[in-house]
Amino acid sequence: MKVLFLFIFWFLFQTAQAQQVFLRLNTPAKNQNSVTSSKQFVTGLTCKTCTVTMNGNEIKVWPTGAFAAELQLQLGDTSFLLQATNASGAKETQRIFYNYQLPQKEKTLTTNTVAYWRVEPQADLLLVKPGDKLKMTVKALPGDVVQLENGTSFKEIYVKDSNGVKGVYQMEYVVKEKDDLFADKPSKLKLMVWAKGTDDPIEATSKSNFAMMPANGLLLETKGKIPYILVGLGEDRLGGTKLGYVDSLVRLKAVSKVGNKYCVQLSKNRQAYIEDEHVNVLEHNYTPSSLTGNMRVWGDSSFDYVSLSLTERLAYQTFQQVNPSKIVVDVFGAASNTNWITQMGNTKEISDVYYNQIDQDIFRISIDLKNKQHWGHRIYYNGNNLVIRIKRQPQLLSLNNLVIAIDAGHGGGNKGAFGLTGVMEKDMTLAIAKELQAALEAEGAKVITTRTRDTTYDNHDRYTVFQQANPHMLLSIHLNSSADPVNIKGVSTYYKHIGYRPLTQTILQRMLDMGLKEYGNVGNFNFILNGFTEFPNVLVETLFISHPEDEANVLDPAYRKQMADAIVKGINDWLEQCKKQ
Repeated sequence: MKVLFLFIFWFLFQTAQAQQVFLRLNTPAKNQNSVTSSKQFVTGLTCKTCTVTMNGNEIKVWPTGAFAAELQLQLGDTSFLLQATNASGAKETQRIFYNYQLPQKEKTLTTNTVAYWRVEPQADLLLVKPGDKLKMTVKALPGDVVQLENGTSFKEIYVKDSNGVKGVYQMEYVVKEKDDLFADKPSKLKLMVWAKGTDDPIEATSKSNFAMMPANGLLLETKGKIPYILVGLGEDRLGGTKLGYVDSLVRLKAVSKVGNKYCVQLSKNRQAYIEDEHVNVLEHNYTPSSLTGNMRVWGDSSFDYVSLSLTERLAYQTFQQVNPSKIVVDVFGAASNTNWITQMGNTKEISDVYYNQIDQDIFRISIDLKNKQHWGHRIYYNGNNLVIRIKRQPQLLSLNNLVIAIDAGHGGGNKGAFGLTGVMEKDMTLAIAKELQAALEAEGAKVITTRTRDTTYDNHDRYTVFQQANPHMLLSIHLNSSADPVNIKGVSTYYKHIGYRPLTQTILQRMLDMGLKEYGNVGNFNFILNGFTEFPNVLVETLFISHPEDEANVLDPAYRKQMADAIVKGINDWLEQCKKQ
């Protein structure tokens, strides 16, 4: 009897607790808000059995207790009363205030000062060379005389070109030979501005430091596990766009530097960038180059190979082509000698190998493949021989013959995105990855993973682990997030190299068959684990954790299993396509 009494008491207590009314706002983060956009969102959490109204209008509460609503504000002050009510009629309220004003337009100066001096490209330090172009913009009083310290003048631009603001001055400065504006050691530039009717200028200094690069540049050598070359200076949250990864001890000629990025001259007409953490500066200095030696094509028990003999390790770029399938490798600084290609008869994936001198210092290797599907290739140096190792298509195209890598995104201190309930992306990716591992192993696949628990794992370490493991494919599991928790939801798949798109398409289609909204199939994606050329890979952004419906789905163990099963079906669809090809 005592046990029964305690059980009834515990059940009633838990029921009362579950129905206790509360109202927790996620966005906005405070009750008083000044905004410059009419579109705003209100999101939060309440008890699972509660109803929520805003100014008397009911907002949908999802089974998790999360809610989200979109607002369209009018100019001026607006307030919204949120009220949560439980089944017993108990209420909890919060009032949110907004002051919506249009963004203030830039105004013309009325005092003699320099409002700003912008120099592009922007960086803490720029090592410049003759021919470099610096775009400079200054805002001062209209009608001023604006000059650099060496006397080079700015021109005041037309009002129609400056959003109606007077007193905006621009120039494009081209760095000259023996330019007196730049010293050998880093220093700031100086600007002088004379207002009408004044003899004494006001002065301003640049935020950045500048110096001349040594006349013959610098010789760099790559270091570390996975150095990479960047296409340009632009970047986003995933970093700069990568031209590709290169081996260590590759020689590069630096001609300038912007911040922490050296500009390297890959060939006469081609420049790129590399971060200083990936290189050593060598004491001796020359421009890396090589005549090509003989080429050899052969196979062993596991891979096909193409090798090119060089006198030193030069930079290279590789990319895939489809229809027909082909691997292309450009070697920068290499010029064709009277060399030939020795092709052995034991290759199984390579159809043909040939080369072209596409520029005076760019040597292109083209490798035609027998199979339509790219299964991966790796480039590395063996001494000064550039080696391209091509993975063969498995003889048995079935899961029980494949090794599949699964990466559960984030982990440990890297929590990823958050849902409205407070659930963390790192926990949900691990839960989905475990379901996916079980589903694949049930099909007979061998599975390798980066993490099976909540631990911090750097993406560069993940890259190294997978590169060494060399699986047949890689599945990286994430959840997406958006500032719009009302309209943006659904599934998307991502790839970088075009030869791996078919896998991302079949997985996406199977997940769409579940009824998920499509967010898209995204190519040329800059995520580090999409950078592998060694094996097919796909980033699966399973759902939007920021959307209350998607969040509720991912919190459901049965739904996570359904998603894992859909991914496995997508892989099987892809394998069937490979068989038909």
